[in-house]
Amino acid sequence: MSYLNGTRLHFAGRFQANVSTVNNDPGHFDNAAFQPGYQQLQGPGMNPPNGWFNPEGDAAWRFFGCNITSAWMNGQAVTAADPVLTFQIADSDGQAPAKLVDLDPEQQLVSTIWGLQVRIADASGNTLLLADFDPAAFIDIWDRATASSGGDADAGAMYQSVLTNLRWSNVASSPFLLALQAAAGTGLLSIKFNVDLFNLSFSSPDFMTGRITGTIGPASAAEPKHLVIGRQFMAVASPPSPKINFFMPVGGINFCVAVVDTVASCIYLDLGNAIATGAGGALVNLGDLTLSVYDPLLSPPAPAGSLITIGTVPATGAGGYATDPDWYSRTAGIVAIPVSANLLPWVRQSVLLLTGSTGILITEPPSGEFVRADQIVYRMSPGDSVNIPFYAMQYGEPLRQVGISFVQDASGLQSQVGSGPPFVMDSPPVSTPPNAIAFAGTGTTDSNGVLNLTVTASDPGTPRNFGISPSNPTGNYGIDGQVYGIRASFSDTAQYGNNPVNPWNFASFLVWSSFTSKVPNEPTWYDDVQPMFQQYANLYPVMNRFLNLGDYNDVLANVRLLQLAFGLDPSNPNSMPVTRDLSPAKRRTILAWLANPIAGTPPAAHTTTRTANLSTAPNTASMKNGGKAMAAGRRLALQPR
Repeated sequence: MSYLNGTRLHFAGRFQANVSTVNNDPGHFDNAAFQPGYQQLQGPGMNPPNGWFNPEGDAAWRFFGCNITSAWMNGQAVTAADPVLTFQIADSDGQAPAKLVDLDPEQQLVSTIWGLQVRIADASGNTLLLADFDPAAFIDIWDRATASSGGDADAGAMYQSVLTNLRWSNVASSPFLLALQAAAGTGLLSIKFNVDLFNLSFSSPDFMTGRITGTIGPASAAEPKHLVIGRQFMAVASPPSPKINFFMPVGGINFCVAVVDTVASCIYLDLGNAIATGAGGALVNLGDLTLSVYDPLLSPPAPAGSLITIGTVPATGAGGYATDPDWYSRTAGIVAIPVSANLLPWVRQSVLLLTGSTGILITEPPSGEFVRADQIVYRMSPGDSVNIPFYAMQYGEPLRQVGISFVQDASGLQSQVGSGPPFVMDSPPVSTPPNAIAFAGTGTTDSNGVLNLTVTASDPGTPRNFGISPSNPTGNYGIDGQVYGIRASFSDTAQYGNNPVNPWNFASFLVWSSFTSKVPNEPTWYDDVQPMFQQYANLYPVMNRFLNLGDYNDVLANVRLLQLAFGLDPSNPNSMPVTRDLSPAKRRTILAWLANPIAGTPPAAHTTTRTANLSTAPNTASMKNGGKAMAAGRRLALQPR
């Protein structure tokens, strides 16, 4: 079970992602070289740039005006007689808003939502269901908008997760909610939503908000939380171009998924993050989208051979995706396509594909296979081990007893080289040293098509401290730890090697540096705590409205508040730091100091001589104002070798 189910609801509205942009620049992590201008809103003609487009962001993530636009029960559309069609999807009305957090300034393309509560509320705002959203990162980001405005505003992406800790009120008035409650017998629901049309105009009332459409359906505890076991359509990347920020599919259709329901004799196809948008966010007309299957009797291996039509998603006319302005909000891009009984056996063992007005737009891999980690973001301390389930499938079914290979892959990470102010050119790249994460190079899936990869972390040292030299071996304060990537593929390249590669299909790791206070069990402000607090004061200036984290007296006056915030679980929206990049060792040091706030000895005054290297600085006009597009442009895969 998943959100691709005969019992599901769709919703549409807007979301807020009020991220701070100061910490988007790796160079801003150098305490010694930080300048007050880096906390200022970027203005025209400023060189070097400063705080980018939203330096005062508080990282809040919210639903705005998300109405339930349709619902389906056992494959049948719910009618207006069910009040669920007057209800809303909302976030918490009893705690702080959720937080949207990057893994690292050098891995900004897996932004994760932490501390989100999801509610179904009636027309009066009464909560009918309250649930916790399992933290999830976005995936499959792409250049969705064809009417380009530049940078992040062009992007589309998707989130998939589960809702846990379900708390139901009396839902007897809604037959649909009664059915959904019954379907959630395992205590889980599946949720997926698409985000695009992000507004970067500071003068707009919609600044830092975007469009959202989504789906909620049943979930099974036996299935992955962030991944559908289904038919995986793989996009082929367009050749690199200055107009491409993230990913541009050759056929105009982005990565997407479908599920074959043999009981209901239909295919649930999710196009929610797959169809490009034009002016005003309307979906681009790619022609009628025809779902077909290769005839396994008459066709050689895909992509050549005879096709059998399964069904069509119309582009125009009544209910057409390109002409009906309500189609996307009403369906969240999900369609149910009936499959005749005589086609089901072929569908279950042959490649599916979508065609449009220009021919084949996207297909499954030639042998229908796919492998991916369920969770794609990990934070680890030295000595930690995590077991990561990788799911292998073929034609939507578990692929059992198949070999999987694993390699370190930094190509999707965003190296500091070429960053903004102060244009750091002398810092080490990502994934250095490589031996800070250890894992087996190969393994075999079990009877459920799952391989649990054990990854163990060791101390990476401080490769991203600034100003390292023989006379200053530890450098000034910098970016804690190091980031790494691990990518999975099928070991049998002869059978499974001719597949498009999804650049976002890899697991990302932040491995923190080992840390102990200079005076064990008695950390002091100047030696241990102030450098950490100063960095957060620099990078998260919205806190200055409440207290200056870099000032001893200000911190001392707020000790009890800080003890509470630093003592919370990172899943709590009030947890500090908001960036979730504080290692447990440093958190323990801070809490120990807050319990016994010793000042210590102030360090000798010092100045920095490092300045911006403008001669080798990138063209600031092409930096897309410090957002995801600028980070994507720093990916290792795009840098000259």
